[in-house]
Amino acid sequence: MITTPVVALQKPKGISIEEIESELRNIWRSQSDGNTAPMATRASTFSIVVYEPEEFQQLLAALTFYKDAIDGLHGPKTREAIRQAQMAYGLRVTGRVDDLTLARLRQEYANLSDSQRTFSNPDLRGFNLSEAIAAQNPCRVITLCPDLSDDIGVTAQVSAYCPVQKRNASNLICCEYITLRGSKSALEQVAGIVSSLMIGDLPKFVWWKATPNPEQSLFSQLSETSNCLIVDSSYFSEVESELNKIQEITESGKYIADLNWHRIFPWQELTAEAFDPPERRDALTEIDHVSIDHEPGNAAQALMFLGWLASRLEWTPMRYVMEGGDYCIRKVYFQSGWGNREIEAELAAIPVADVGEVIGDLIGIRLTSDNQAADCCTILCSETMGCMRMEAGGGAQACRVEEVSAISDQRADLILGQQLQRWGEDVLYQESLGMADQILRLCQ
Repeated sequence: MITTPVVALQKPKGISIEEIESELRNIWRSQSDGNTAPMATRASTFSIVVYEPEEFQQLLAALTFYKDAIDGLHGPKTREAIRQAQMAYGLRVTGRVDDLTLARLRQEYANLSDSQRTFSNPDLRGFNLSEAIAAQNPCRVITLCPDLSDDIGVTAQVSAYCPVQKRNASNLICCEYITLRGSKSALEQVAGIVSSLMIGDLPKFVWWKATPNPEQSLFSQLSETSNCLIVDSSYFSEVESELNKIQEITESGKYIADLNWHRIFPWQELTAEAFDPPERRDALTEIDHVSIDHEPGNAAQALMFLGWLASRLEWTPMRYVMEGGDYCIRKVYFQSGWGNREIEAELAAIPVADVGEVIGDLIGIRLTSDNQAADCCTILCSETMGCMRMEAGGGAQACRVEEVSAISDQRADLILGQQLQRWGEDVLYQESLGMADQILRLCQ
């Protein structure tokens, strides 16, 4: 096996397009001059900008809960640090950062003195992309790493990484990494430089690992430059308004890829399969009650699934009622395209003892009808949560019950690898998002 790890890594220096390109040329020149190893293939598939704030890891480090590297990976040590902070501040212990946890971390950080706000954790953001992506795609990765400082400068580091190759490979497939660090305001000032670093003739992606903000000049300029804007709605803090923003960007003609959309594929597939048999297809028109349970903290998956179902069955959203309560109940009322019937959909945030990796994961779905003769009762439930609440609705014996297995790995970077292979217009996503947008605008 031939492995070439980081070929060269410069010390941080002030940002300059000419110096960055010169450093990269030197890396490849040193790789090829007098070297009998396989020739390295430079970026030739795509450029991707990754906006990687990871603010909470930095906050946890400054507050001494987190001792390891700032790497953007939500591994066991990061989750344990979150749990320790939640216990220390009397918050619900989940091991993941929700709105209350992040607000408290920011508050505690603001109370620190200037000397206490420093931390020695190495910042490893920006030096790698998923191994599965890097091994197949010679690409250029530009990572923007905002820090908590007030410094007005931006530093740049460049490196190249070639994953392990097959023994008989004639070429090394390598990725170029350009990592820019500075305060959020400083990075705002170099948006034009970032756009210039994207290779002109290759597809351009922007992976925005934060909430979308079209008013932010950096977000606006990067999304305008890219061919495809990649987001993850499980990160959204205000789901309703941020899904509306994503819809507005889609309407402007920009391709959007939401990694959270991919996580509900198994639910969509099993729902469709449940009504595949000819004797059940007509029962679709009889559905007039939909119940969707999801984990608390983010309703994006529930709203997108409801948007998908309603758009497929040509329902028209009429009313949106926020009932609240312990389960944060939301009800949406539709008018059916068949027979002018009313459909009621209920979305409920159900607390669970063992929370998953992704905030707002679907737990269970129930489709029923007031028509007792209709063969449409269907219950889908997570393999980890069971169907007790859904089955408690009555008539479980007459229902088709299916257990949904989540995709094998829900990590965003692994889903990203699949997305990069088939980017472009996703009509089904656009129609589902458009329906979710119509639903949400009923309550504005």
